[in-house]
Amino acid sequence: MRKSPLVVVPALNEQATIFNVVTQAKNLGFDVLVVDDGSGDKTAEIASQAGAVVLRLKINLGVGGAMRCGFRYAINEGYDAVIQCDADGQHPTTHLKDLVEIWKTTATQLVIGSRFRDTRQSMEVKWHRRFAMRVLGLVASHACNTRITDSTSGFRLIAKPLLNEFAKSFPSHYLGDTFEANVVAGRAGYKVKEIAVPITERQAGKSSSSSAKSVILILRSMLVVIFGLHFNIAKFEQ
Repeated sequence: MRKSPLVVVPALNEQATIFNVVTQAKNLGFDVLVVDDGSGDKTAEIASQAGAVVLRLKINLGVGGAMRCGFRYAINEGYDAVIQCDADGQHPTTHLKDLVEIWKTTATQLVIGSRFRDTRQSMEVKWHRRFAMRVLGLVASHACNTRITDSTSGFRLIAKPLLNEFAKSFPSHYLGDTFEANVVAGRAGYKVKEIAVPITERQAGKSSSSSAKSVILILRSMLVVIFGLHFNIAKFEQ
């Protein structure tokens, strides 16, 4: 058993920001694993220099595939929980310990950091995307039996035994690793909580998904969940 969760950072061509993300997390006392998801730049080298353990994937698997590798590494190394944190600087490392506190005091298996619960958030979300995200939030809230305002957040803590299940089966498609995973965890009876965190705009580079593409994929994810086409819920039964 490890005292602190492992911070897992999926990264694709994030050489401009990865050093700060890793060093900030390590300065708070966390072990850090960077999963280099087929980067063509110096992301892996810089992450290693910053003190992270680095897993290098030869091909791009997407965030879901990279996180599954991170989950399996954490299980093999004896960690009881993982914190997912973006490599682009959007997620506030100063709030890593807030996720840990909720986990330790409430025995929650999934703690989500929400940009929509924090009045200080400075990340602009266009109205059509926010509307779609609100609908996703309603679906996730119903599944998790608690209010979820940011079901697509990638800033979260995942603890055993849910961590074990995610290490076995975790979707890699867009929003499968966030929204759909939240819904499946909630329906399987795992305890889910959400806290406020001030998520900001990425510090460098740009997202791989345009606004229009994101909205289309959000609608697709809603249909997937509504019609029960997501990954096998039976695998998550406790």
